[in-house]
Amino acid sequence: MQNSISQAFKRAKQKKRPALLTYTVAGDNSKKTSIEILNSLSKIVDICELGFPHNTPIADGGQIQTSAYRAIKNGIKINDVFEIVKKFKKNKFSTPLILMGYYNMIYQFGENNFLIKCKNSGVDGIIVVDLPWPENKLFAKKCKKKNICFVQLISPTTSNSRAKKIIKDSHDMIYYISMLSTTGGKLKVSPKNIIKNYQKIKKINPRKNYIIGFGITKKTIGKLKSADGLVVGSAICEEITKSIKKGQNPVTNVSQNVIKLKKLIS
Repeated sequence: MQNSISQAFKRAKQKKRPALLTYTVAGDNSKKTSIEILNSLSKIVDICELGFPHNTPIADGGQIQTSAYRAIKNGIKINDVFEIVKKFKKNKFSTPLILMGYYNMIYQFGENNFLIKCKNSGVDGIIVVDLPWPENKLFAKKCKKKNICFVQLISPTTSNSRAKKIIKDSHDMIYYISMLSTTGGKLKVSPKNIIKNYQKIKKINPRKNYIIGFGITKKTIGKLKSADGLVVGSAICEEITKSIKKGQNPVTNVSQNVIKLKKLIS
């Protein structure tokens, strides 16, 4: 399966650096600001992740929850998220976009309706945090038929035999969770050990792209740059919160911080 996500990893590898992925919550602090942040990031990063605001998160830490609550308070609904994606996809940079959320919203919306909306708005990939393998097999197949990359998750506690099965059924991108924690937590494992565990997973099928998420900050990102890709989310959501509290422009502040992060892996 080849789509724009695969091409983004290929371009990053040609530049001899990991792909840089960023995560923001759709509609934080408004639809307008959310689109402006995505447009700004698309000039810097390789792939953008966009989260559905959710009031009962499983894996999201305090920074992302704060962003989600702001969006919910501002009345952001599922259709608003697709509107944000559609407008973002009209920009000339055409950076791949991955939607990230929880299965309950997809179930309530209807899987087929959800995927039609994804396709029509220009979504390139989907991460569903609480839909693990093998329960996700049917939905992942539906995504593949739409040429949408369904991103499988692997954690440090995933057995080698289970990891092999997950990777076999995966599309082009696998998300390796660096530690047992919510997003934004301090690394409980040394970067050296994270890379060691990551490489064991990657050896199963080196042709696919594996990213590392959770605990990626300016202090840790440079030590993990041997990965295919690295995703930064909580640090960006925290920057948005700080900017709002100070009455500053979050678009400018987020962009400046992401440029600094990219320099650490280039």
